[in-house]
Amino acid sequence: MKPAAPNLSMDQAAPAAATGILELADALRPALLRASRALRREAQRAGVSALDAQLLGVVKKNPGIGVCALADREQMSRASMSGHVKRLTQAGWVARAHGDDDRRRSGLALTARGAKALDAIRRRRNDWLAARLARLAPADREALARAADPLMLLAEDRP
Repeated sequence: MKPAAPNLSMDQAAPAAATGILELADALRPALLRASRALRREAQRAGVSALDAQLLGVVKKNPGIGVCALADREQMSRASMSGHVKRLTQAGWVARAHGDDDRRRSGLALTARGAKALDAIRRRRNDWLAARLARLAPADREALARAADPLMLLAEDRP
């Protein structure tokens, strides 16, 4: 039987809740960082930098996105993004396409070679993650499955 919850006033409950949130953040942060680093390494093993993998994914999900919009979305300077896009274009992973309504504006599209690189990254990352998930007890895998949606909400870029 669970012990009864302490009877906290509203003034006491807010700091207690904040402390619980800070403890949860402190517990999750290292695990998320380590998993993120490992997944970035898998992209590098596929011959693509983590940033390039991220940019390829954004272009795939947003065909026709412009360099300025991509820079804004990734919170980078437009000059820096222009250099990254130039490198991706030279690698044959993305191509510039002129818009139908405004020939002066060019958008970005993933090429077949870029899609192949992105698929290789996803395959490597999924294989890495699946191998580790397979080592966990079924209850731990179920807990992670339940946490997937809330973790996605944490990752959303909104205030």
